[in-house]
Amino acid sequence: MRNLIWAAAAALALIGGPALAADEEIQVYMDEMNKTGHFGLDTHVNYVASGDRVADFPGQEQNLHRLRVTPEWSYGLTDNIELGAYLPLVTAIDGHVAADGVKGRIKFIAPKSEGQTWFWGLNFELGRVAHRLDENPWNAELKWIAGKRSGPWTLAANANFDWAVRGPNTGPTTLQIATKATYNIAPDFAFGLESYNDFGPVRHLGGDLKRQEQALYLVVDKTFGDWDLDFGVGRGYGDNPDKWTIKAIMGVPIDRRK
Repeated sequence: MRNLIWAAAAALALIGGPALAADEEIQVYMDEMNKTGHFGLDTHVNYVASGDRVADFPGQEQNLHRLRVTPEWSYGLTDNIELGAYLPLVTAIDGHVAADGVKGRIKFIAPKSEGQTWFWGLNFELGRVAHRLDENPWNAELKWIAGKRSGPWTLAANANFDWAVRGPNTGPTTLQIATKATYNIAPDFAFGLESYNDFGPVRHLGGDLKRQEQALYLVVDKTFGDWDLDFGVGRGYGDNPDKWTIKAIMGVPIDRRK
């Protein structure tokens, strides 16, 4: 498995092109999985409240005042593999509502021994979006997942490798590091921070970080019976044109079987 991971990293450095930030979901992945044979539904809601009106290519829809609502359907294939589909990717801006694409994913979380507090895994996504969101319609992402729980603290990190599968402006694979740190003040309530930091093309990591997109979110995680809520308010900095973004992920209990 270690050799497979390093081989995947080497391949990603050589293929594909950049994908725009997947703002249909603003999330740090952890080890949550559906039980085998069970379904799940998370609804992502993101709204850019303040920022600059910019366009990276002709015909791009601006982020400012754009609302995105995305149901994420999931199914537990095995104890360690979960399938998912973002269907549909819905956007609304200036009173206009449209379905702008679909994505599929497969998530793997490594088996854990009894009492193990750390976890790791991988998630692969492939999707097609409308031209007004991305000039490259087909995009993919490989996400490395790692984290640890210690008492009331939860720490997690994702290394997100994004590339364009098909489109008119393919280029190098890019890397984003997303991290999350939360503290439980009650069994069903936690608060903390999430950070999303772009590092540019994998072939030339680093560079001038001030010219990369960065964002920091204050988040709360709350359980309401069988429902879950992840709510956050984020501030963009660096080269991020979205200055204030509101995000929410609602876990809907569609499968109540034990």
